[in-house]
Amino acid sequence: PSMYLSATVKVGIKSLASNKLRSALAALGIIIGTSAVIAMLAIGTGAQKQVLSRLSSMGANVMIVSPGLRGRGGVSTGTQQDLKVEDARAILEEVPGVAMVAPVARASAQIKYFGKNTQGSLFGTSSSYFSLRDIELENGRIFTEGEVERNLRIAVIGSELSNTVFGKTDPVGEIVKVKGIAFTVIGKIKAKGEGWGSPDNQLFVPYTTAMNQIIGTENLREVNLQAQSESITASVQSDVETLLRKRHKIARGDENDFTITNMDEIKKNMSEVTNVFRLLLGGIAAISLVVGGIGIMNVMIVTVTERTREIGIRKAIGATEANIMTQFLVESVIVSGFGGLVGVLLGIMGAMAIPFFTSSITPVTETGSALLALGVSAGIGIFFGLYPAWKASKLDPIEALRHE
Repeated sequence: PSMYLSATVKVGIKSLASNKLRSALAALGIIIGTSAVIAMLAIGTGAQKQVLSRLSSMGANVMIVSPGLRGRGGVSTGTQQDLKVEDARAILEEVPGVAMVAPVARASAQIKYFGKNTQGSLFGTSSSYFSLRDIELENGRIFTEGEVERNLRIAVIGSELSNTVFGKTDPVGEIVKVKGIAFTVIGKIKAKGEGWGSPDNQLFVPYTTAMNQIIGTENLREVNLQAQSESITASVQSDVETLLRKRHKIARGDENDFTITNMDEIKKNMSEVTNVFRLLLGGIAAISLVVGGIGIMNVMIVTVTERTREIGIRKAIGATEANIMTQFLVESVIVSGFGGLVGVLLGIMGAMAIPFFTSSITPVTETGSALLALGVSAGIGIFFGLYPAWKASKLDPIEALRHE
């Protein structure tokens, strides 16, 4: 059987090579379809990994409590109860399983340095925030809890903001002014890149200093907290909700006046959404594979018609219907397999070229996707080659021999 198959493949290649242009046109649809599938899946996978990486950079087992109830579209609705520093302390002291808590007070601010004004984000928080959000320093240090309690005018600056304000100068020890108040820079954050909650364009100061001397408020913008492990995030979230409802005196049956955002849930939801997006991209591209398969079928039908006499001669000297059918199926698979292989290579090259045109997405080509595309292209060859092969096998040898 292996010798028979080998001989069939050789005859098939010889037959296809005798009409190179037609064979190339038959394979073209598969080439375009396969390369599109590979490129689209690479873009989808790259986008998925990028989104999840940015979310992961916000820290593990993190929850964010913000004032107000989040309605549709993320808009705060209903009565907004203010979050206090006391709420943050109560969460840390009274909720079991909470590893650390970081109060946050935020405001946009003009940052002055030797007459130069730069727009940035003033971020008042505690020293826990840096550990909680996996923020690393390039040089210098972060402020301590003791310095937070003493309302000190010290700051840790984000990488991008530092480059804008100071250029290549080391910012540690320099003085910046916010609303006329001088802050000594004690640390510079290592660049983290774009993403939700990126610290790169922020000036971090003790939340006590920010609230009392800059913003002039007793209310927090949010409270960040971290559970001790992933397995207890759901129970910690429930306990925090119960505690805050009690502290805010919310009656049974009334809606919360705060929102708890669980970053692990967001990561899970985003992973599902990006999976659907990836499959949708691949599905759209796969339509062109089907079109390519129809092209193969049309070419093979024409080939059967042209080789009617050859089929008659082969049947006359003893070839069975199965032999004829196998011959034409093999030729169909050779065309689609060749198209699939070329398509995979072009798809990978196309995906690798995308970063030269845009830096927002880094495509990721997976071996599984390439193998699947090759398998599907071969399968399309079999599926769309079945009818022409069956038609060839059913030709009457006497009628076939009369064919000119």
